[in-house]
Amino acid sequence: MEIKTVDAALLQKVFLAAAQNIESQKEIINELNVFPVPDGDTGSNMTMTIMSAARDVAALKDPSMATLAKAISSGSLRGARGNSGVILSQLLRGFCKVIGDYDTIDVDVAANAFSKAVETAYKAVMKPKEGTILTVAKGGAQKAAELVGETEDMIFFVRNVIEYMEEVLEYTPELLPVLKEAGVVDSGGRGLLEVMKGGFDALCGKEIEFKGEIAHPAQEASGRKIDTSNISTSDIKFGYCTEFIVLLEKKFTQKDEIDFKAFLESIGDSIVCVADDEMVKVHVHTNHPGQAFEKGLTFGQLTSMKIDNMRIEHNEKLFKEREGSSGQPVKAVSEPAEPAKEYGFIAVAAGEGLAEIFDELGVDHVIEGGQTMNPSTEDMLNAIDKVNAKNIFIFPNNKNIILAAQQARDLTNDKKIIVIPSKTIPQGIAGIIGFVADKKPEENEKLMSEACLTVKSGSVTYAVRDTKIDGKDIKMGDYMGLDDKTIVSVASDRKEATIALADGMIDEDAEIACIYYGEEATEEEAREIADLIEEKYDFLEVEVHKGGQPVYYYLLSVE
Repeated sequence: MEIKTVDAALLQKVFLAAAQNIESQKEIINELNVFPVPDGDTGSNMTMTIMSAARDVAALKDPSMATLAKAISSGSLRGARGNSGVILSQLLRGFCKVIGDYDTIDVDVAANAFSKAVETAYKAVMKPKEGTILTVAKGGAQKAAELVGETEDMIFFVRNVIEYMEEVLEYTPELLPVLKEAGVVDSGGRGLLEVMKGGFDALCGKEIEFKGEIAHPAQEASGRKIDTSNISTSDIKFGYCTEFIVLLEKKFTQKDEIDFKAFLESIGDSIVCVADDEMVKVHVHTNHPGQAFEKGLTFGQLTSMKIDNMRIEHNEKLFKEREGSSGQPVKAVSEPAEPAKEYGFIAVAAGEGLAEIFDELGVDHVIEGGQTMNPSTEDMLNAIDKVNAKNIFIFPNNKNIILAAQQARDLTNDKKIIVIPSKTIPQGIAGIIGFVADKKPEENEKLMSEACLTVKSGSVTYAVRDTKIDGKDIKMGDYMGLDDKTIVSVASDRKEATIALADGMIDEDAEIACIYYGEEATEEEAREIADLIEEKYDFLEVEVHKGGQPVYYYLLSVE
């Protein structure tokens, strides 16, 4: 069997098969975590990222290569989660920048697309690290370039690229000692390989059923809603909440953006217009949704179109409220929109107690997420929409969420977004405390980023497998104490592991320590641990707070 070119119809099957394959292998990829903690999420993040694009791709009828490229690029960009997901979205974005200009893909086009994919992904990462998904992708691009002129058969071409990527993946432990010590290959690289393998099966003619939910316009325009529950229908000047995405087919300049926003303002209000070089996401309240759609069509194709009649919805809501009340009618009150405040704050946290702590510190919106659930780029964009402020600081509170936050920042142009690179919950708390209201945004960025570095962070969880790392023999079920860099303590007793972790974090300069107990720990045990630490270090004050976080019994901070 020989295939010299791939058209849009075949590429659609290839992409859906690629998405389906990584979905089926995600748990295996999750288990390739260097540390044996129960939060391996690389497979889940990559799956959710590519599935966001796959739903758009599956919804296309008779796609062209251009529309397919737009769907893959914009869908993965919106759905990107975690570092691995963001990098995958950038690989797909770079690949699509090339293929979108052709009707079919041959070996030359594919090789150029692989090269552009790697270039785009490396640019997206501030400090690229070898031995990761980037290395595996680069290996694939290098092999693709070598095969140009050697063959015209796409099957031979892709098979050889995959085989070389497998060799590179197996070599990743030699590039990252931590992988070698843990006895695993890079999980992101393995995920990328599963994407390639799934697509290759479809290229060879294997019929693979896509089981993901197909995108529907009424479902896909998620999150960007304006609350209308406090106004009466007579006060609704523009009755239709209209949302859509423009898949750009030509360059969308800054002047185009200004003109587009001006047009939207001429027909409505509550406008959100977020653009990058692949798409424009639009939200507007208007009495003429068709005019908004028509204007959008001048820039490209439309997807994720959604129109809600706010007057009807509001009446239905009031009716339901009356039905559920004691018979007293509910009167809606019209409230004018408040002017945007100077500063706003968004934080990522998992656990009721942690959310309350951030709320008490003045955070406007807490995105539920963390180690086991990394928010997507679109989750970040939706949170940004909900905060009515000119300057918004985002605290990811997890190193695996920083890239998604930065990607959301780059897609926002109606507010100034500043990502404070907090890698832990204690860092995020310290960073917010470092805010000074009368300072400029740039000054506060420096102050809060520096404040994050003044605190030491630790966490206590359990081992999900036997392993040996950093000279420690770890058995499945052992309790482990981890600091910002490595595993500090291992014990069969939870309190023992926690106190040993604290010992590794406390020095003579320490003044205060905080213990945040999780959903599977008790306040009583947390206070016992605090008392034991204070007895040992009489110069130290130890506070206990309810965190409610999953997976981690305790989070510790020392400063």
